[in-house]
Amino acid sequence: MASPTHTASTAVANEVHGAIAFPPFESTTFASQIFWVLISFAVLYFLMSRIALPRIARVLDERHNKITGDLAEAQRLRAESEEAVTAYEKALADARANAQAIAHQAREEMAAEFEARRKALEADLNQKIASAEETIRANAAAAMANVRDIAAEAAATIVERLTGAAPARAEVDAALDRAAV
Repeated sequence: MASPTHTASTAVANEVHGAIAFPPFESTTFASQIFWVLISFAVLYFLMSRIALPRIARVLDERHNKITGDLAEAQRLRAESEEAVTAYEKALADARANAQAIAHQAREEMAAEFEARRKALEADLNQKIASAEETIRANAAAAMANVRDIAAEAAATIVERLTGAAPARAEVDAALDRAAV
């Protein structure tokens, strides 16, 4: 280490020459400056390695673990949401298929009911048509019988006016039978 008189004489010498040296580069104090730099570095290294760096490493590990846990949770939730979407789509497809089956069944039931009603109505109409045809035949036969009677009376009246004598009913019927053929 430099003596205080040496340091003072160096400072006086620097002033005399008009140049003042930059203190860290002054050769008289260089050894003591190196000593204190090494002590400061050792203390700073000790503090950093024992106190600051473990705390920083712990914070980094906690952040890494938190991020890893959050990513795992996000993956789990994503898988759950994909399963829920798949289940929803399956339920929706099942509901659509069920609705189509119900609609088809309802259509089939309505068609069967319509066909049964149509057949019942058709049978009723056929019965009414047959009854009406029978009534028409009976009425036609009655009308034809009445026409024959009217024709016979008209023919007998005409013959009586023309000849003055009324013909026998059997003769008029025989003449009508010959004319009808």
